[in-house]
Amino acid sequence: PGKKITLGKGVIRGVESLGMLCSGAELELSEDHSGILDLPADAPVGAPYARWAGLDDAVIEINLTPNRPDAASVHGIARDLDAAGLGRLKARAIKPAVGAFPCPVNVKLDFSPGDAHLAPAFALRLVRGVRNGPSPDWMQKRLKAIGLRPINALVDITNYVTVDRGRPLHVFDAKKVQGDLIVRRGRDGDEVLALDGKTYKPDASMLVIADDAGVESIAGIMGGEHSGCDDATTDVLIESALWDPANIAQTGRKLGIVTDARYRFERGVDPAFCVPGAELATHLVMELCGGEPSQLVVAGHVPEPDHRVDFPYSEVARLTGLHLPEQEMAAILEKLGFDVLRQANNSSRVFVRAPSWRPDIEGKADLVEEIVRIAGLDKVASTPLAREDAKVATPVLTLSQKRTRAARRALASAGLVEAVTWSFISRRLAEAFGGGAPALSLANPIASDLSDMRPSLLPGLIAAAQRNADRGFGDVALFEVGQIFRGDGENDQRIAAAGVRRVFAPRRMRWRCSTPW
Repeated sequence: PGKKITLGKGVIRGVESLGMLCSGAELELSEDHSGILDLPADAPVGAPYARWAGLDDAVIEINLTPNRPDAASVHGIARDLDAAGLGRLKARAIKPAVGAFPCPVNVKLDFSPGDAHLAPAFALRLVRGVRNGPSPDWMQKRLKAIGLRPINALVDITNYVTVDRGRPLHVFDAKKVQGDLIVRRGRDGDEVLALDGKTYKPDASMLVIADDAGVESIAGIMGGEHSGCDDATTDVLIESALWDPANIAQTGRKLGIVTDARYRFERGVDPAFCVPGAELATHLVMELCGGEPSQLVVAGHVPEPDHRVDFPYSEVARLTGLHLPEQEMAAILEKLGFDVLRQANNSSRVFVRAPSWRPDIEGKADLVEEIVRIAGLDKVASTPLAREDAKVATPVLTLSQKRTRAARRALASAGLVEAVTWSFISRRLAEAFGGGAPALSLANPIASDLSDMRPSLLPGLIAAAQRNADRGFGDVALFEVGQIFRGDGENDQRIAAAGVRRVFAPRRMRWRCSTPW
């Protein structure tokens, strides 16, 4: 994998070879490419290497809805599993590091009162006398397992805390920072060479972290290369800040930058973990790199949300039909981190205070959802809708819906398999199939090859057939019933049916359909 080479049978000096001797770098097991990876004499011949080397542990990929930033960390997922009775959350207290001297670098939040919400708080600490280098094997293995490339101990610590606790951090080489740090809006002439090797020019709608020499970081998204930490770093500044989610999302879209930090900040990180996150990173730096910490500097004010919901337990039964004991419902909320406060003289109605890491909780229905998902959706009874006497049900399908259903059945009966493809295609394909008008071009496409609304279903189906053929499944028969776009007028969006079949694909009848209605 390190060389992007697929191994195959070969002949070397007239001798047939069925394999290849590889270095650790070629197998992406380490950065060592100086020689062949030599296994010890007691390595069991015939055993899978991944199992023998302890690399066969499970990696679980979790797709999140945008309203659950608390689950964008291992700790947050563990909290949910604990509440569901699947294991026990290991919640360890984080003790503040004892600062031996004042931090020599100060922080200024340069905003008008109306913009103070853009950067509510900024925590900073200097650790001097560190020895940077490779991070330990256990940390590198965990980062590699989730697709991150280890860089050095200081940078790896920030990535580790980001994934482990959902707290993005940044580290500056203190000797490369000139003067104090200023958090402000971008200005004309600002420019920063970021860690991805690209140069960006922040505008006034974006937030930056600057020093006396200029911009050092695009706030909440990516640091600058100039002040980045390398193996020669001996003094490091650890930053843990809070940013406005909407501003971070807007900046990321404008600059076209997607990072783990942006992913979390634009969804909303736990404000209460801003300072503890800096403390946790400090302890890891001291443990892995040594050094002596300064006192922590905190500019601004860490918000303390206190959102309470007046919650009657009867709401669970009203919305879901699920009847649970009040003690069980209270226990579920408390395990998820909610504070349940009983109201005076009312035992079946409580005030529920959402924890700081749950910005998505707004009302009673959100609390019902929390209780039901932990108690088990399978416990919600399936109840059919009541019918009025013995009257014949009124038809609910429109003529277009009936035709769509008939087209799907007819195409499926002809031996075709239904596919669902993107409504967006490239400009080149759109023009080839009668589209490509400026009115059908997307202002903010999700990818460069998905820039135009499709004038026909055929480009997507042909591309799907090609992808199948590339993977050895050439004899395919596919159909799709979906929307096509001939213009931006009121009647230019239509429903069409189309099918493609390779000649050797099995079929029950000859069929071709590409007629819109």
